[in-house]
Amino acid sequence: MIIRSAYNIVQQALHRQAAVALIGPRQVGKTTLALELVKEISKNTRAIYLDLELKRDRDKLINPSLFLSNHDDCLVVLDEIHRVPEIFQELRGIIDQGRWKDKGIGRFLILGSASIDLLRQSGESLAGRIEYVNLNPLDVREIGQEEKSVNQLWIRGGFPGSYLAKDDKNSLAFRRNFIRTYLERDVAQFSPRIAVETLERFWTMLAHNQGTLLNSSLLAASLSVSATTVTHYVDLLVDLLLVRRLRPFHSNIGKRLVKSPKVYIRDSGILHALLDIEDYNDLCGHPVLGQSWEGFVIENLLAAIPDRTEAGFYRTLSGSEIDLVLRFPGKNELWAIEIKSGLSVRPQKGFYVACEDLKPNRCFVVYAGDERYPIADNIEAIGVRELSTLLSNLSS
Repeated sequence: MIIRSAYNIVQQALHRQAAVALIGPRQVGKTTLALELVKEISKNTRAIYLDLELKRDRDKLINPSLFLSNHDDCLVVLDEIHRVPEIFQELRGIIDQGRWKDKGIGRFLILGSASIDLLRQSGESLAGRIEYVNLNPLDVREIGQEEKSVNQLWIRGGFPGSYLAKDDKNSLAFRRNFIRTYLERDVAQFSPRIAVETLERFWTMLAHNQGTLLNSSLLAASLSVSATTVTHYVDLLVDLLLVRRLRPFHSNIGKRLVKSPKVYIRDSGILHALLDIEDYNDLCGHPVLGQSWEGFVIENLLAAIPDRTEAGFYRTLSGSEIDLVLRFPGKNELWAIEIKSGLSVRPQKGFYVACEDLKPNRCFVVYAGDERYPIADNIEAIGVRELSTLLSNLSS
């Protein structure tokens, strides 16, 4: 079993707050993490697990106040809570009653496969009573140290069932089934008016345009829908934690900047499955190679940044560009990050011009190698694993 970095974060959160919500897409390992936590907690006290996709467990919560009040001395795990959204109103009263009894922390661990209803419902009724923890797909800090491990993670993506498959063929089959499940099950649940075939075409179109500026009008014309409908599709995939909308970084420097966001398929393995890319050889011959690596690096770095870090990209209409800009919370510090898919670490002229505009405190070029070395004044070449670790240490 791969030990997830979120495990300790969830443990710490349960010692601070009555309810903790573990948010992540399907098959990312939320249930596995929760069951490991239940196993550990059960050594000293009681913990129970309810899978709300099962009717027998949902039936236990027909009268949630009655059932949960009989378990106020233990941790209750509620998996797939969006299946019973009405329970949020009950949880508020139960948590408040527990505080009066000096049982105000570590009461509930809530698991959700999408941010839509979970964040909205809990935000309305559990404000001040809940803490959120994101569980992303596996990242470079959680796998082996070999270069082969990073390449495998890039090709197969970070969903454990895909990354740990016995070969690339089985990994691809897992991801194709994953895509089909989302289209036929989750989309129907969260947005039943969208045709599965239409959203699949749209998802694939985003994959072909990985890491480019979102052009809603062009996508709308290709799908024969309105630009507003395209925005709704993007919103849905973002809320399902499948697509990242990276906002442009704005700075008051008197230059004309692009205003459209970039859009990425968040998991590189899902990107490759949508494009029918099975292995490294297939990827090397595909036009998406550079944008695939860029998205992969961005996801790994954003999984490691401190909370409340502002992330975006910088691009002027004249062509100056920085792939990723990070502004850290609590201090006026900027990092500029250029991403290169090969072993070459020579930035384009536009990167140097953009750095002159923003004057970042530190500049990095993330490339496919592992060595770290200076390439120019205030610019270092670095591997994705080392920079992820560097960012993670800022939170310590």
